[in-house]
Amino acid sequence: MYSISHDRDFLEYEAVLVRPEQRLATGESEAGVSGFLATLASAAQAVELNFLWRPQLRDPGDELILEAAVNGQAEAIVTHKLRDFYPAAGTFGMRVVTPAMLLKGWRE
Repeated sequence: MYSISHDRDFLEYEAVLVRPEQRLATGESEAGVSGFLATLASAAQAVELNFLWRPQLRDPGDELILEAAVNGQAEAIVTHKLRDFYPAAGTFGMRVVTPAMLLKGWRE
């Protein structure tokens, strides 16, 4: 399951993924992006933030991601900002991986 802490987070994913430069980088059409988002939405689970763990990270904007992951009992945080989430994620027993690392693990 993927944890999404707020509808706003999902809308942010959509706003980024439909950008022409993102579609060019991924090679996805608008229909492909819509299909991906529909799949993500069906697999996502809303997470209620029962506990706030701030401050844990250098970037206050990343705190909500960590809190959603902790409250949603995620196994890992997937991000390109590995250093920003270490060692806080480890404190909560979570791995921090890049999207490429995650995909490699699925292929093996």
